[in-house]
Amino acid sequence: MDLFPSDLDQRVLLHNVADRLNTVADHLPLPHQIGPAPALSEILDDEIRNLARLLGYLTGQHASRHRATANYPDQATASRRRVTLALAEAAEPTGGALAALSSAVHHLARLADLTHQHPGPGPARTRAIAAAHQDLADRIGESRTQLACAARHLRATADTRTPPAATVPAPPTASAAPSRTR
Repeated sequence: MDLFPSDLDQRVLLHNVADRLNTVADHLPLPHQIGPAPALSEILDDEIRNLARLLGYLTGQHASRHRATANYPDQATASRRRVTLALAEAAEPTGGALAALSSAVHHLARLADLTHQHPGPGPARTRAIAAAHQDLADRIGESRTQLACAARHLRATADTRTPPAATVPAPPTASAAPSRTR
């Protein structure tokens, strides 16, 4: 098992994780597609599970890379440390997206409950439905934004090249100096 994958493998990994984050975002409905339909609850269920797995993957990758760096510090390059940091940094917006989707579930339940109630007197029910719908749309939008932010960061890190370590040439030794014979 290679504890320290090549730079190319690490760039591919970051792009792959970014693609997976974008896929979750792409499966989320757009504001005009949001309503109290049961299909939305199934989408949220699926994407929350996918996002939870991705968050677990990000934190697991950071933990294993952190241990590898601690155990083999001479093999930890600047590029590898940068990739490890990028994975850890992606965990925050990914967790934010997961939290927003969890809140969306609450707002969807509220919206579904309001739409199934018998109409009451006055416009209070209509305002409550509109507010619940807007809150639901806002949380899903927030999740999409967080996922896009995490994916952009991972791609930017993947596409940034770490310059090779500068090496200073060793001064010539006395025996390596050219000799002139006459």
